[in-house]
Amino acid sequence: MNRRHERTRAIAWGLALTALLAILIVVGSRDLAHFDAALVGYTFATLFATFGITYRYTMWLQRPPTRMYWRRGWQAFFAPRSLLANLATLARRGVVEVAANRFIFRRGLLRGAAHWAIMWGCLLASAITFPLVWGWIHFETVPGALDTYRTFVFGFAAGDFHAGSLLAFIIFHGLVWASVLVIVGVMLAFRRRMIDRGAAAVQQFGEDVLPLILLCAVSVTGLMLTVSYTWMKGYAYSFLAILHAVTVIFTLLWLPFGKFFHIFQRPAQLGVAFYKDAGARGEQARCRRCDAPFAPLAMVRDLEAVERDLGFKYELRNGRAEHYQQICPRCRRAMFGLAQGALWAAPARPEPAADDTSRT
Repeated sequence: MNRRHERTRAIAWGLALTALLAILIVVGSRDLAHFDAALVGYTFATLFATFGITYRYTMWLQRPPTRMYWRRGWQAFFAPRSLLANLATLARRGVVEVAANRFIFRRGLLRGAAHWAIMWGCLLASAITFPLVWGWIHFETVPGALDTYRTFVFGFAAGDFHAGSLLAFIIFHGLVWASVLVIVGVMLAFRRRMIDRGAAAVQQFGEDVLPLILLCAVSVTGLMLTVSYTWMKGYAYSFLAILHAVTVIFTLLWLPFGKFFHIFQRPAQLGVAFYKDAGARGEQARCRRCDAPFAPLAMVRDLEAVERDLGFKYELRNGRAEHYQQICPRCRRAMFGLAQGALWAAPARPEPAADDTSRT
């Protein structure tokens, strides 16, 4: 597949999903009847982010290694003999690895706590903000009971609650809780980057610092809006609303291009895990040099195919192995050392005689 075809396919997918989201916004808001025109900037930013994320994700899936892992992951998951067990494993890994962030906590308690707080703060904020911005959820006072609110989801009544109830306090301050979580996570992340010399040595502004600054800016400006209308009688609310909108829109526009894109890549690791599980249960490849098992045979063959797609030629002309991947890592290191030793032992070649004409 040539590069031009890959870009065309990615653009087509991006346009299709962006158009689908636009249609859902119109339908979910009942022909924009419940759409707030003041939030149109947020809407266009989410549409742009949808196109950018879909385009980049499609390009990522078309890379030979990703394409191979993606296909094998789904094949392993939907294998008839293991489907029920895979469903249970998926639920367990979704809770333990994704929701609880165990794979991050393994790298350190501080790092895990920072990632967990940022992740759940962003998820909570997204679950509240996007449906409200798109008009999928809105609230109305109940006729004859002005102290009671009715929730509408896609235009359908979904339940009532009293304005002074604990439920109302939690719902109407949901973005406050999300902002607090994000700010706590950002502060923990900054602390780690200040005290961990290893993290500080390899960090880059665009990939490590800027995402934290954007998250903090969105959260702080959002909290300032709450402070303005709760305790300051709306002082500077218009300015704060514009400032908050700028930070949110910039973050959404930057979403497909920066580090936040890993949010959409990470779930694919679940498919890789099923691929590894299937490989561990299957036939193992044996080293052509020492005859020891070292990796699943299916993975070795897939790796050979991916390397050919990428243009790497690791076929061996001499010896018992037809391909370099058929040799275990231990033997590769041994062969490397033997090759280096052979070069040291080889007699030095005499220098060619200088051409007399070169001196003239």
